[in-house]
Parts: sequence; structure tokens; C-alpha cells
Amino acid sequence: MTSNFLSPLDIAITLIYALAIFSLAQFVSNRSANVRASPKGYFFAGNQLPWWAIGASLIAANISAEQIIGMSGSGFRIGLAVASYEWMSAATLLLVGKFVLPVFFSTGSLTMPGFLARRFGPSVRYLMAIFWLGQYILINLTAILWLGGTAVTTVTGMDPMLALILLGCFALAYQFSGGLKAVALTDVVQVSLLTLGGLTILAVTLSQIGGQASPSGIANGFRVLMTRFPDHFHMILPKTSPHYKDLPGIAVLVGGMWIMNLSYWGFNQYIIQRALAGKSLPEAQKGIAFAAYLKLLMPVIVVLPGMAALVLAPDITRSDQAYPTMMTLLPPGCLGLVFAALAAAIVASSASKINSIATIFTMDIVKPAFPALSDQTLVSIGRITSVGALAIAILVAKPLLGNFDQVFQFGQSLTGFFAPGIVVIFALGMCWKRCTTAGAFSAIATGFIMSCAFYGAAHLHQHPEIEGAFPAWIIAHIPDMPFINRVGWVFWISLLTCIGVSLMTREPSSEAVVDLTRIDFRTTRAFNIAAAGVLIVLTIIYVVLW
Repeated sequence: MTSNFLSPLDIAITLIYALAIFSLAQFVSNRSANVRASPKGYFFAGNQLPWWAIGASLIAANISAEQIIGMSGSGFRIGLAVASYEWMSAATLLLVGKFVLPVFFSTGSLTMPGFLARRFGPSVRYLMAIFWLGQYILINLTAILWLGGTAVTTVTGMDPMLALILLGCFALAYQFSGGLKAVALTDVVQVSLLTLGGLTILAVTLSQIGGQASPSGIANGFRVLMTRFPDHFHMILPKTSPHYKDLPGIAVLVGGMWIMNLSYWGFNQYIIQRALAGKSLPEAQKGIAFAAYLKLLMPVIVVLPGMAALVLAPDITRSDQAYPTMMTLLPPGCLGLVFAALAAAIVASSASKINSIATIFTMDIVKPAFPALSDQTLVSIGRITSVGALAIAILVAKPLLGNFDQVFQFGQSLTGFFAPGIVVIFALGMCWKRCTTAGAFSAIATGFIMSCAFYGAAHLHQHPEIEGAFPAWIIAHIPDMPFINRVGWVFWISLLTCIGVSLMTREPSSEAVVDLTRIDFRTTRAFNIAAAGVLIVLTIIYVVLW
């Protein structure tokens, strides 16, 4: 490893981390050889995951390079308001645990396309399976690897494509034989390291701002940030803010962000697969609650270091360089720990994404088409799919993302094209017996078409030659509409379209609908207390930092 900033101690810490994670993954794989021999064992850990592994794995899958580097960059540019993505996710997780998980467990649904097949038939299953495969490979996995490679390059001087390839291959290697169980149990270590590394970089950067390496120096550094950049410490941005289009004020609490979050945390195979691999519904719900508490911590260790760059590195030209630049200010040993933590986030999220890609392709495309295939063959197909997905992501990462600043915001905007339709078909598919297959297709199509229309209208000012062809009210309102608000509007349009089309088409059979009266939505006392704690913390945060 040719290093610009890493000392021999830092390199040693990084290598020890890599060896420890790989060894742990192999140990888990060897201990669960019988379980991983079947598709259910390989892709769903044989439904043996305890709550602490579920919660840690949910966060490890979520907090990737895309989150750490991208959100830290948004913290540098926008401020603490970007933390709404994290803190509102904590509330969303509670809703998923209370209302969504019981439906999936009661219907025996292990994949999101599988639930859609049961509710709407194979056509919707295949359409959405192909969509999710495209999203996971071409958007999510590429972003994780590209931003991860960028960070490694900044710290080590390594060629970015070489860094990207090494990260991807390591992620593939440790999940290749053990499947989800190896990923989930090693995620406990990954999240612990991520948290320790994040707190380290936060403490060091704030103490440098505060002038002394002590608790009082850290507190003073935080006060300096609040004094010099007060506009960066508001959770709800006013319309006069230059970043209002990214985070449109009160809409982050009551608008389209809920649609984005429900799509991601409730109806996303990449995420929900960990909960569905739990020992039981109560165990999965405890894992969800644990993940919600971890979510409360994430902005502290991700967003604040980016804001520290406002003082320590004010001249950086790309906001996504904020976190890697802060890493270079760390002393030997600390840098190695934080670098290993960043690598842990990249590798954990990459491995999780690769596993979910293999799950959907194998269980929702190959198995329904070839039901006679043996378990061993299906597991082998899953492994081959993992290799293919990684190869595609590596090849397209630079062409797709190489010219983008603010990759996190770009990813959120692109995901918003599809989130409204996804939430509509799952919500109505669960809650409304009259929802039909034609209605589901109409919601998906309407959501995508309207998202494209809103996006095009938002860029009319860039094309004055055609701007005059549109009504004045479109010119006056649509181009300046924040994308989160557009997500909300598209959701309601898609919802009404789905209802209308469903009422005009044949009612589905009784076997296809979800009977909510037979599902027990009661939660344990422990879950209820944990949920109340999360909501109290969120209330305090938004009242104090409004």
C-alpha cells in the first residue's frame, strides 16, 4: 500500500482489521455449513439471527461510504439539517417494526418481490425484481464503491480504480461462502468499529478547533462551530436558505421524506432482509428498535466531522472531500482506526448489497422460472450472481458517478423517482383488499412518469427555447419545487391513480389479499418502551435545534 498519510502503525491497524473480519466470516461460515447449504440458510441465515445482530446489520448495511462521505459532505455544505435523513429514519424504523414486519411474517414473505407475487401475481414480481436489481447494481453498489475508492485514494494515494476493485473483492470474498449469516454477524464488529472510529474523528477534529485535546477542548470546539456557523445548526431550513430545495423546511417532517424512508426501510430487500431472517417476529422487532437507537447516533459521527471541515479545511473544492480531508488531520494510530472504520462501512454495505442482489435474482427470477433446480444449484447461482453484480458495478462506477459532486444528494434524488410508486403498491397491497394487479401497474407507471415530468419541469429554466410552450403556473412553481416535495405530490397522484384503476378492474381473489384481521399487531413492552425513548429524543432534538 503506497500511502500519502498512513503511518506504519495505521497500515498495521488496517491489515489487522481486514484479517480479523475475514477470519470471523470464515469461522461463521464453517460453523453454519449445514445451514448455508440451502437457499433459506444462505440468503436468510436459516432464520437464526438474534436481535442484536439484526440491529447492527441494519445499520451496517445502511451506513456505507455513500452515507459517511456523502452525508458528511452535505453537512459541510448544508449543515446539521441533513441529519433529518438519519433521525427521521429512526422514527420510520419504529413504524416498520410495528406495522410492516407483522404483515411480512404472517404471510411468510422472505423477499419483497415474493410478497408482490403473492398479492398481485408473477408479472409484478418480475417487473419489480428487475427494477431492484438495476437499482442495487447501477445506483447503490456503484455509489458505495466509488465513494469508498475516493476516500481510500485521498488517504493512501492509491489509484482510485484499484482501491475500488480491492474494496469490492474483499466484500465479495467474506460473504461469498457464508451468505447472510456471515455478513450479519461480522456486521456487529463492523458497526462497533464504525462507531468507535466516528467518535474518534469527531473528538480529534473538535479538539483541534477548540485548541486542546481534552473534553473541555471538544466542548469548546463545538461552541466555536455554533458561534461561527449558526446557520448550520438549524434542523428546519427557512425558504430564504440557499439549500431549501435540498431540505424544504417543515416538509422534512410531514412531507415526502416519509415516502423516501418508508420505501427504503420498509419495502427494500437490501434492508428488510435482515429483519426477515430473525428468529421470530418479536426478535426482529427488538432488532428494529436497536437499529433506531443506533440511527440517533449516526449524525453525531457522520455529519459533525463534515461541519468541522468548515474551520479546519475551508478551502476544499468538493464537499464530498470533507470527511477524507478530516481523516488526514488525525495523528498516527487514530488515522488507522478511522480508516479501518471507513473500510468497515464500505465493505459491510457492499457485502450486504451483493447478498441481496444474489437473493432477488436467485429466489425471484431463477427459482420461479426453474422450480426443479436443487438447493445446491440455487446457492451456486447466487454466488455466481454475486461475482457478476460486482463486476458490473466496478465497470460502470466511474462513467456514472465520476463527475458528480454531492453523490449522496444525487442518490436520494434518483431514488425519489421510484419511491412513491413502491410505497403505494405495498401500502395498498397490505391495507386495501380491493387493490388489483392493474392498479399496481398503474401506480408504478404513474410514479415514474410523473417523477420524470416533474424533473423535466424543474429544469425548464435551462432551456429558454422551449420554456414559453408551457403554462405560466408551471413556469412559476414547478422549477423551484424541492425534490422532496415532488416526491410527496407524485405519491398522492400515484395513490389516486391506483385506487381509480383498481375500482375499474376485477376484484382480486380472496386468496391473494392480506387479511389484516388475522394479524397480531401487538408489540412487546420492551419494544413499546424503546419506541417511546426514541420519540422523546427526537422531540428534544427538533425543539432545541429547530
